[in-house]
Amino acid sequence: MSTLTTTLPPAGIQITTDSATEPFWQAAKENRLVAPKCADCGTFRLPPSPFCPTCQSQNVDWVTLSGRATVYSFSIVQGLPGQPELTLAAVVVDLPDAPGARLVSNVVDADPGAVEIGTPLTVDFIEIADGWKLPVFRVAAVTVAVAVAGAGE
Repeated sequence: MSTLTTTLPPAGIQITTDSATEPFWQAAKENRLVAPKCADCGTFRLPPSPFCPTCQSQNVDWVTLSGRATVYSFSIVQGLPGQPELTLAAVVVDLPDAPGARLVSNVVDADPGAVEIGTPLTVDFIEIADGWKLPVFRVAAVTVAVAVAGAGE
């Protein structure tokens, strides 16, 4: 049996916030994935930053996303110093609701062989240190529509 992917132990994950990132982390506490969108030119930006990379505006709208994503890039890490049992699927994900924005995260509870470029994902949130939550992703359930020969005849 293969080991499923996970994250670092949640109690050991700590974040820091500032005025540009606080809305992202506050939304995560509410199990919502958000992305900053420039209120002037419409450019999405992740990670959050104080200035739009396109027009340098400081005006921002925080958009709630669907939680859908696809794997843009990934690396499977098997074991870390002092934690040889860990299997991590570190990913960079594309967010279809935030064109041009990518997020670095982990895929959890997956067979490492199931993670590949283009894999559809859905967001989930795990509790970490200091009462915060971390957005992670799970492999999305794929539904397949089957056409039945002769249906409707």
